[in-house]
Amino acid sequence: QVQLVESGGGLVQAGGSLRLSCAASGRSFNHYAMSWFRQAPGKEHEFVSAFSFGGANTYYADSVKGRFTASRDNAKNTVYLQMNSLKPEDTAVYYCAARSRPSAYSLTGSYDYWGQGTQVTVST
Repeated sequence: QVQLVESGGGLVQAGGSLRLSCAASGRSFNHYAMSWFRQAPGKEHEFVSAFSFGGANTYYADSVKGRFTASRDNAKNTVYLQMNSLKPEDTAVYYCAARSRPSAYSLTGSYDYWGQGTQVTVST
């Protein structure tokens, strides 16, 4: 089992930047592939970014490609999401999630563990 705790959210003006962190504890970090999702008010969870198993590849939603960068520090059991050129439509609660088996990385059903989320609000 793994516990996930996100941090780093906040209020930022359009065009600004934020860096989210997700710290994992419990079972070894390396047993899981980590991803980021977000949920805007009244909407379903939306895939943002995912690492493949082993971390060799990183995938991004088209809506964030070129603006967001995911990274990981295995020594700290932490993944990050650097968000640049933020837009009001990026406003959402951001979640990190962990999956224990190779599966469709963009589907919420593929994930075994979720963090509590961190709010990101982008003002105009």
